Amino acid sequence: MKLTLKIWRQKNSKAKGELKTYPIDGIEGDMSFLEMLDVLNEELINKGEEPVVFDHDCREGICGACSLQINGEPHGPDRLITTCQLHMRMFNDGDTIVIEPFRAKAFPVIKDLVVDRTSFERIQQAGGYISVNTSGNTIDANSIPVNKQDADDSFNAATCIGCGACVAACKNASAMLFTAAKVSQFALLPQGKVEATERVLNMVAQMDKEGFGNCTNTGACEIECPKGISLENIARMNREYLSASLKG
Repeated sequence: MKLTLKIWRQKNSKAKGELKTYPIDGIEGDMSFLEMLDVLNEELINKGEEPVVFDHDCREGICGACSLQINGEPHGPDRLITTCQLHMRMFNDGDTIVIEPFRAKAFPVIKDLVVDRTSFERIQQAGGYISVNTSGNTIDANSIPVNKQDADDSFNAATCIGCGACVAACKNASAMLFTAAKVSQFALLPQGKVEATERVLNMVAQMDKEGFGNCTNTGACEIECPKGISLENIARMNREYLSASLKG
């Protein structure tokens, strides 16, 4: 395939960025999107030009580092995949592809296509943990019965990889789906009850402090989430938050 790439280039967080056009040829349908960017960067390096900076790690859809806005969609046109799992067969010969970083005030651009998502880490640090006895008198993992539906729902919430697609897809740049997933995975389990009140209050407070927008139930976050995290988690977090607020 012969393609035209319009890629956001930005030297650093304070510099003014712009879209730059790069023609590319010889792209095969079985290539992943990141492999295509590798081919482009090899060409740029051979020409003595600055390669495009983008983030990635596992290339297996697990870490979420490869987050890119592709033709206006987080992770591109496919569903339930990350950018590293997107294949070039989703595009046609002659296509123009616009590639940008995720856009949100709480995700400042570091360089080119890389954004700073440590705001997510601070939200998790505010309450995304449980108390565990590590003194040598630990409790067996299977000693506390857990309802299967609760266990399944908790596991589904825990599949969130923190990529930020929910924020990028939301017109308000809301982090409600991410935060709700992290609250839900513990709220559904007996082990998560100890810090339940502090958890939801602290995580929501940190989310607001980071500058994320409010949720208006558009639903774009669930559609674009590579792990299919359900909006039901937001409803659960709202219930947890109301309950914790009443406890005071």
